[in-house]
Amino acid sequence: MNKIHLTQDENLSLRVSYQLLPSDHQRFDLYFSLPDEMGISAKTLTEEHYFHSSIQSHSAYYSDQLHLPLVRSRFISQKKGEQNDYRLNLNLFSYQIRIALDTDIKQTLKLKDSEEFYPKAIELAEQISGLLKKLRRYTPPDKKLKAYFDNADNYLSWRVEQAFLELLSRAPKSSDFTSERVFILTFCRSENEYRAANHYNSELTLSDPNRITNKMRLLQRLIEYGVVFQKDIKNLNKNLNRMVRGSVTAVIMALVMVLVLNARTNFTEVTIALVGMLGVIYGLREIFKDDLTRIIWRRIQKGLPKWRVIFSHSVTKSKVATQTLWLEYIRNKDLPEKVDKLLQTRRQQNKQAAQLLHFRSDTKVNVKEFLPGYDDIQQRIYFNLTPFIRFLKKGEGRLYSLDNSKITKQAVERRYQINLVLTHTDKDNEQQMQRFKITLNRSTIINIEPIPVREGE
Repeated sequence: MNKIHLTQDENLSLRVSYQLLPSDHQRFDLYFSLPDEMGISAKTLTEEHYFHSSIQSHSAYYSDQLHLPLVRSRFISQKKGEQNDYRLNLNLFSYQIRIALDTDIKQTLKLKDSEEFYPKAIELAEQISGLLKKLRRYTPPDKKLKAYFDNADNYLSWRVEQAFLELLSRAPKSSDFTSERVFILTFCRSENEYRAANHYNSELTLSDPNRITNKMRLLQRLIEYGVVFQKDIKNLNKNLNRMVRGSVTAVIMALVMVLVLNARTNFTEVTIALVGMLGVIYGLREIFKDDLTRIIWRRIQKGLPKWRVIFSHSVTKSKVATQTLWLEYIRNKDLPEKVDKLLQTRRQQNKQAAQLLHFRSDTKVNVKEFLPGYDDIQQRIYFNLTPFIRFLKKGEGRLYSLDNSKITKQAVERRYQINLVLTHTDKDNEQQMQRFKITLNRSTIINIEPIPVREGE
């Protein structure tokens, strides 16, 4: 799928990302097929709880020219553009460097051959070094603007050092590339000395790993100002839910009052029997009220959007994009025909009873143009799978084998498999579909395998 990408984010989370043009409108659907043995259902994990605890939406300016932060490099000079734009342009430049760094570090770590890994690492270090020099070429004399510069410079220097130290710690072991390792270590050391020379961080902060890490998280959020859009989540069915609860309560209370009046008519005096009957009537009311409300509410809200996320520019406060979200458990008969056909292509031994969870996102861009140099915004939605593995069984098994007359045993872990179908529909109503097989255990996603779609499916 070239318009939308599903990848692993962290140990137990997925990321769906796609780009949006000005005045664009896109929709994507995720259909999770969760085996019954995982213990997931509307009773054990409600849609509302999963949405608020494990689904995160993120939207920001985007460019595929990751190694060239566009026209921002010339705008971060105080002599060019309006002074009020300095912070925004500085943040755009810094944010773009961070995205480039994170992307290239992940790609380099995938190289397991030393002959490929180290030249790529040296190339990346030289590129990042050039971008940092470009940033530091313009140091504003104004104290207020200098504070913005120091925050961005401090964070990027620290982030670059951390990224390359991690890169070397996970590098393929080889004695033939000592000079390359020394080059990268020298680069990391120079960044550390640069921060010390500029007194960016106090000794107390540097001596505590938690303090320095939390400070850098704060600086990261500061450079996202004006780049990452603010979001406001609205519950679309709050008033409808109140009406349903109120109506059900009114009907039940009317029935209860009828029963109470009949009981009072049959008993001319207050007796133990009357008190007992009234207790039974009110007890039944409490039992059936919640169940009846839940059943009626699930039927009424079926197929309705549940949340709306409004993304706005953090500086101008103007609305940039609107995202409407659905999340609900569905039955097999509710599956679209094409999605059902994809799920049925599994091998017979992999077909098992499962709960179906459907997520849908409709995103509409409200502006006709973006900031200069940016043609897209990137939409990312993160799905944490931790609630899915809450009921999985712990422990490992043993696999025994016979080697001549010797019995050997190996530890094996318990794994589970989630089938997922992703569909993407653009504003021209062109649709792409892809099935994924997600293998996971209690601690991590082991593999995400895209299943080829056969012709005619």
